[in-house]
Amino acid sequence: MSAFPLDGLTWLNPPPAASVWDNHLHVRTGLKTDFWQRTYYGFQPDSGHFLHRSWTGDFTLETTFRGRYETLYDQAGLMVRHDETTWMKCGIEYTDGAKHFSVVVTRGHSDWSAFRIDDEFDLISARVTRNGDALFIQYRTDAMTDWRMARLAYFPAEPSEALVGLMACSPQRDGFEAEFTDFRLGPPVSRDIH
Repeated sequence: MSAFPLDGLTWLNPPPAASVWDNHLHVRTGLKTDFWQRTYYGFQPDSGHFLHRSWTGDFTLETTFRGRYETLYDQAGLMVRHDETTWMKCGIEYTDGAKHFSVVVTRGHSDWSAFRIDDEFDLISARVTRNGDALFIQYRTDAMTDWRMARLAYFPAEPSEALVGLMACSPQRDGFEAEFTDFRLGPPVSRDIH
């Protein structure tokens, strides 16, 4: 890839700093940024940074990234969004002093699943494949050869157009740094989940 493909991408809540160098996108987050709706905590922030484009119908969306995870809830990865109350985000989130692969699916209220990745890694890839009303979410660290399933989630098929792209947030601070090495979007790679 000759350069990070920013053409056609737009920010929802632009970060304080975002630039492309060495063909990678570097993002520095703003103060107390997040995406969440109601569940458990009661709050409804819609202030996270989301670099996106629209896509109609089914797709596979992928990115590879790293972050300087230091503070509770530092996070980076992918997002699929209809509006502020219907969306999914996935990627690495820092909680309990460790990196977790995290998925939040929101349909009015957010739910959160996360599992700790104990193996050391530098880069991680996240992949989301939409087929109709389902999102198939996978991940792979730079130490793995195969994609692993993180979640199969319901996501409304209508409207068929969604905003898809990269997200980064830091609910407890400002200045979290994330680096995205690529952005890939196209037709679904497969319907297979096994």
